[in-house]
Amino acid sequence: MKRKFIWNLLLVVVLNLLIKPFYILGIDAEVINRVGPSVYGNYFALINFSFLLNIILDLGITNYNVKNIAQHTQLLEKHFSGIITLRLCLVVLYLAVTFVTAWFVGYDSMQFKLLLILALNQALVAFILYIRSNFAGLHLFVQDSIISVLDRVLLIIICSVLLWGGISSKPFQIEWFVYAQSASYFITLLICAFLMFKKTHNFSFKWNPAFSIVILKRSFPYAMLILLMTVYYRIDSVMLERMLNDNSIQAGIYAQAYRFFEASNMIAYLFAALLLPIFARMLKNNESVSELVDCAFKMLMGFGIILTVFCCFYSYEIIHFRYQNHILDSSRILEILMICFLFVSSTYIYGTLLTANGNLFYLNIIAGLGVFLNIFLNLILIPKYHAFGSAVASLITQSLTGLAQLILCFYIFKFSSYSMLFRVFVFFIGILFFGYITSQINISEHICFIIYIILSGFWLFATKLIKLSDFYLLIDNKHNLK
Repeated sequence: MKRKFIWNLLLVVVLNLLIKPFYILGIDAEVINRVGPSVYGNYFALINFSFLLNIILDLGITNYNVKNIAQHTQLLEKHFSGIITLRLCLVVLYLAVTFVTAWFVGYDSMQFKLLLILALNQALVAFILYIRSNFAGLHLFVQDSIISVLDRVLLIIICSVLLWGGISSKPFQIEWFVYAQSASYFITLLICAFLMFKKTHNFSFKWNPAFSIVILKRSFPYAMLILLMTVYYRIDSVMLERMLNDNSIQAGIYAQAYRFFEASNMIAYLFAALLLPIFARMLKNNESVSELVDCAFKMLMGFGIILTVFCCFYSYEIIHFRYQNHILDSSRILEILMICFLFVSSTYIYGTLLTANGNLFYLNIIAGLGVFLNIFLNLILIPKYHAFGSAVASLITQSLTGLAQLILCFYIFKFSSYSMLFRVFVFFIGILFFGYITSQINISEHICFIIYIILSGFWLFATKLIKLSDFYLLIDNKHNLK
């Protein structure tokens, strides 16, 4: 399983590194520059608002399905048609609840119009993620990896034409960006469905109330966890837009920094997406997961620490590289969010293991406390510190929830990986030193970055976070993808 994890992680990371950074730094950043922080801040708040109620579209079915299909592959034929029909009903419910809630919040007619398209986009994404969960459950990681970047490839193509193709004399509109997302998601969904229909053979829309109730009962703990985590991940920008009467400027400032955090988070999320079905099958077969957990944690922390330290020392240069407005404010927020990224990364390992093991009760308690803490801190910090205060609230929340999940994992699984944690700490101190030294050298940032990467790579092997034996696993075994 360790070989399978490393091989498929390599594939999915390469695909995502080729596509998603260009989308974030090329397309998304250019959209912010074209429409301005205020317009983009309004869009950013609305899309996060649509995420808050996204749980209605899924109700935990996707994560439950990954674990269920990974452990019982024969259930694919039986479950697929019934769950697709159930999800169509959930789309109607999601749209109704979203717009009733938006009316109570007080959005105007223009915001309602944009929110409608964003909500429909969320529905398309929900169907894509459900179909992908079947690929993951079947351990068809190559297909899942390709589909994971397909929507971004299409979006890059469409937006490149809109941004630089000269097809209109009008200034770029945020609505064009949203419509481009709709087209990309719709095409991706069609391709996803085609690939999955080849696996199921007997697909048909059928409504079975008894089956739907059983699925919803089993997926409810997953739904609650996703809802709670989504709230304390996404509530910040919504509260900024609602609490401050500044024409969404602070939400836009936060969005500029958040996009870099989100780009980093995309890579970390890949670990969870691969690990959940692998952990589920290993636990069912009573196999030890400690070696895989240590391997994944060291790899993700190695990547995370190198990236975080660099972003903290060069936050101003990073924001200035791609954005034109409020650079200093966004750079300070980026530093906080990237420290937050380290704790988020740990949840992608230990939280995923707890999910695969069925410890949803404890995870929901931790997430529930995180929601209350995050909202409480935002209510206190946003009026005084604005977007920076919201970033601090995220850091405090994510650090405490991440540490709680790590401690819970060590308690339940009786891990004794304290030497590994010590190596991670030593690695962090060394990288911190390299970041400080390179930032003090009076040469160009590009040369500093090269020196920093070389020193970091050496330190990875010196502290044994990455070992040559990990690469031998890739070279020596011909059947590691089976």
